[in-house]
Amino acid sequence: MNVIRTRLISIGLGLLVGIAALPLAASVPAQATEIKYVINNEPITSYDIQRRAAFIKLQRSKGSASEQMIEQTLHNQEVKRLGIRIPDKQVDEAYNRFATGNKLQPKQLDGILDQAGVTKRHFKEFIRAQMSWSQALNQRARGGGKRMTEQEAVRKMLQQGGSKPSATEYMLQQVIFVVPANEKGSAGRRKQEADAMRQRFKGCDTTRQFAKGLVDVTVRDLGRVLAPELPSEWADAIKATSAGSATPAKQTERGFEFIGVCSSREVSDDRVAQLVLNGEALGDQKADEVSKTYTEELRKKARIVER
Repeated sequence: MNVIRTRLISIGLGLLVGIAALPLAASVPAQATEIKYVINNEPITSYDIQRRAAFIKLQRSKGSASEQMIEQTLHNQEVKRLGIRIPDKQVDEAYNRFATGNKLQPKQLDGILDQAGVTKRHFKEFIRAQMSWSQALNQRARGGGKRMTEQEAVRKMLQQGGSKPSATEYMLQQVIFVVPANEKGSAGRRKQEADAMRQRFKGCDTTRQFAKGLVDVTVRDLGRVLAPELPSEWADAIKATSAGSATPAKQTERGFEFIGVCSSREVSDDRVAQLVLNGEALGDQKADEVSKTYTEELRKKARIVER
């Protein structure tokens, strides 16, 4: 369920049309900013709505800017409650990939968004909201509804005439180079240290020895994890990493991290059958339908005041 990828592709097609039709001298007149809505004590201003209206216009799409901002605010409040946080670096990377996908340099995209009255900041906030909401939907799908037990999964698979599926089981180790909140200026140095240790990684047995002389480095043994259980933000990198190697270092809210793959093997058991069949059940649910239901629930519980 890759909501963000699908949504950005559709936006990309819309922007290509909008960019082609954008007048060279387009500009948005400045207006006084005032609060238009208050969502659970969080304001939405006329400035926010103007930016979204310009965004909708640039996409050549339809929709209410006010309604979109209300939903985005509800989504942001929910992901905050769930503890989901998308790092700035991840948003920047998505923004740059979007520019490249539209055959633009990032600075060219900056100019187009400013010219259309959208602004780079508004679009990045949109990207962050879509990424975090996608994670919330995945959490909702994994936790919602009745889940098959191992026995039920095996019984269903046998009824379908199939054998138990196999999945890769990984033995993992997490290495965190902590960047304290009051030392953000050291991020560049910490990334270099993380990259250097990651390149030296030859297996999980020597990691703690390498980390001994380093300050604020944490090594965690994550144990055995089946492929369907890998966290979405690490899954692709782990699957692309061979045993005895480590994933590229990634910036997170804690600092810079990488995952060492101690070993991997194919396993086939009742637990795998349960995970695979439950995953297939989730795949049958369309992301848009899950999002619509989830959003309606949030709206019913929310206090929305129009000014």
